[in-house]
Amino acid sequence: MKSRISLFSCVLLLHIYEVYSVNVLVIVADDGGFESQVYNNTISKMPHLTELSKRSLVFKNAFTSVSSCSPSRSSILTGLPQHQNGMYGLHQDVHHFNTFDQVKSLPYILKQNNIVRGIIGKKHVGPEAVYPFDFAQTEENNSILQVGRNITRIKELVKQFFDFTGSSPFFLYIGFHDPHRCGHTHPEYGQFCEKFGTGEKGMGLIPDWKPVVYDPWTIEVPYFIQDTIETRNDLAAQYQTISRLDQGIGIVLNELKEAGHDKDTLILYTSDNGIPFPSGRTNFYEPGMAEPMLLSSPYHTKRNGQVSEAMVSLLDITPTVLDWFSITYPKYSIFSKNETVKLTGKSLLSVLDKEPVANFSEVYLSHNIHEVTMYYPMRSIRTEQFKLIHNLNYKMPFPIDQDFFLAPTFQDLLNRTRNHEPTYWYKKLVDYYYRSEWELFDIKNDPEELTNLVSKPEYSTILESLKKKLVSWQHKTHDPWICAPQGVLEDKGMYKDNPQCFSMDNCL
Repeated sequence: MKSRISLFSCVLLLHIYEVYSVNVLVIVADDGGFESQVYNNTISKMPHLTELSKRSLVFKNAFTSVSSCSPSRSSILTGLPQHQNGMYGLHQDVHHFNTFDQVKSLPYILKQNNIVRGIIGKKHVGPEAVYPFDFAQTEENNSILQVGRNITRIKELVKQFFDFTGSSPFFLYIGFHDPHRCGHTHPEYGQFCEKFGTGEKGMGLIPDWKPVVYDPWTIEVPYFIQDTIETRNDLAAQYQTISRLDQGIGIVLNELKEAGHDKDTLILYTSDNGIPFPSGRTNFYEPGMAEPMLLSSPYHTKRNGQVSEAMVSLLDITPTVLDWFSITYPKYSIFSKNETVKLTGKSLLSVLDKEPVANFSEVYLSHNIHEVTMYYPMRSIRTEQFKLIHNLNYKMPFPIDQDFFLAPTFQDLLNRTRNHEPTYWYKKLVDYYYRSEWELFDIKNDPEELTNLVSKPEYSTILESLKKKLVSWQHKTHDPWICAPQGVLEDKGMYKDNPQCFSMDNCL
């Protein structure tokens, strides 16, 4: 009788595992924004994302943790801000910033728990030992155009991955390269690589892509971009590649269904940072930090199609995935053996059931470098109403990255400013370059962030409260820049157990 009960229990457990087997699909756009019907943009065509939103919870207040590609992707895959995980700037080329060797990344933790890990498209993080994938087709062993923009090739790779996994639980991370600027790397394909794969002479052909061409005069220019023909043409090119991104999303989701995993896979869609336009990527203004985010679970359908007001961050992705797999975050140290690493992000699974009343009221951001010459460290806290930005290198002009500097939009701003012509922009370049050390904005009443409230006495209590919270988060995440720009952090030798900030008397 005992053996029969044992056999029955095993069969029952196997059946439960099959019914509730879990997998994860994370889709990350590159410099993507809110150009979709999901976020009330009626011009940009993203029908596949719209369809996904009907079976997802749509987050209205999702934010990156850093407005730069490699640092952001490292935060997605570690759950740690860039100053804590070590990915201070872009990973590629001679400077090749890397995550600290001690960091236990999401793919590393999943490996320890026998989850098959796959990555297709843009990776842009390292070293490989910190980010181990079983199946990897990225810019490291392919052309990024092929694995990041060629949606037919992406379809083939997704099929290969599902054949590779068999019946094992999996984590699949797909990094589309659209709608990142093509810029100076492949100028023949257009500003956003919008000509790549169209079938025109010399452009190659992506069989599964049906290009959608946009009339620049039908596009609604957002407040943070000047309304000129140069920028309208720029935006129209961006929209064309956004449509390719959307068709790629549709293909990936169809392959997921064909593989029989549409009923057992958690799906998350987001972007790494803001769009490559003024106040966007590399900035902590709203266009640089606000992100689209959709979360779809086959086991949590109560809020499908609803919009959440919860304040969430890309730092929440790692704890969400670990929660989905019922995996505990490991105990280990990075900077000091006496300090155990703690995630400051939170699992989003509970939000799929009901809107939270606590714990999702603020997010934190940390930025040091984009390109190696762009040293402009910033720290920020964003609440439901207010945002505080600390510009640590505020004495220097805000740096402009190479892709954006050569872009028609910025060149238009630059030339109009030089020629003393109307820019039709909401700011002046000199104010964009030179910023105050502290910037405090009331986002609800000043969504364009035009009025810095730092010097207004009536906001002093709010200012001090936000500063205190920001510094507390910096301590929790072992921020080496916590004393900048006025002082120096001493945390070695006699100060090992009692780190202190010492003033440099630099009159800041």
